[in-house]
Amino acid sequence: MKPRWDLFNKTVLLMVVFCPQIVLAGRKAPATIPPLTVEHQHPSGAFLFRTPEGWKVQPMPADPDVLEVWGGDLGLRFLYRAGEAGYDSLHANCMLERLAGPMDTAPQVKYEYEYVGGLIGSRRALDSAFTVLYDQPRHGHREWRQRTVTVVGQGDSLCVMSYMPRETWKSSPPSRALVDSVLASVTFRHP
Repeated sequence: MKPRWDLFNKTVLLMVVFCPQIVLAGRKAPATIPPLTVEHQHPSGAFLFRTPEGWKVQPMPADPDVLEVWGGDLGLRFLYRAGEAGYDSLHANCMLERLAGPMDTAPQVKYEYEYVGGLIGSRRALDSAFTVLYDQPRHGHREWRQRTVTVVGQGDSLCVMSYMPRETWKSSPPSRALVDSVLASVTFRHP
């Protein structure tokens, strides 16, 4: 008798849809993260983002259009410019948005990946992640993982840099999920 692959495939699909615990069997429970209950608007009004309760949001003293957001050891920096910049050159500049100046940072960085491109909606995007070593501790740590995501299109240019101590990045899936959730919460006012 000939096997009925179409019936088998439909059965597997129905089991995954109606019994998702089968797919998760033997895996750890997904990381629980605090809800992103507080909505923030960039001073330009161009975009919104969400954080958990208690996160500190403030403009950078040197550039009030740049917002810095911290929740404990986890940080993000939002650099927005009206208009559409060359996204590769903007991305390169944003990768230099560090927690300290170049004289206080090791000259070499260790790349996890760099200049991964794609689309976010109808906007062009680039993504890079790397480790930076600082001469002196920043927020209590010398070694940090930085991820830079640059999005350009529809009259907007935005870089979001996320900062996490390297040891936290390696050992805390909930912290990684939380930073990714804040980043994913960005909503442009005119999509």
